[in-house]
Amino acid sequence: MSDLPKRFTIWAEKIGKVQAEISSENALTAELILKALPIKGKASRWGDEIYFSTPVNASEENGRVEVEVGSVAYWPPGKAVCIFFGPTPASTGNAPRAASAVNVFAKILGDSAVFKKVRDGDDVRLQLE
Repeated sequence: MSDLPKRFTIWAEKIGKVQAEISSENALTAELILKALPIKGKASRWGDEIYFSTPVNASEENGRVEVEVGSVAYWPPGKAVCIFFGPTPASTGNAPRAASAVNVFAKILGDSAVFKKVRDGDDVRLQLE
């Protein structure tokens, strides 16, 4: 993965561009996502999480349901990228909790709360810049 980028951009109309940094937690998932960029989708909201379908087909890799605010993950059952910025309907406190195991592959740089402005149906893109 050393020749692949360490960062990518998430774009949404209401928030503009936000940088995310690749983590080493799920290197295979990160590689599959990066090789598929740019990825375009329509946002769906689930509490303080947005997610959107991708053409990527990855298996669970070090999957977990407890994630941190600012986590960017891949959800294998839905072939979707998820961006967590607060509690979800599955949360028991203030921390995000995925519906089922996700592969965390990146972290938002800066304040992930900007994603609160994104609504169902908004265009979202992952891209290199």
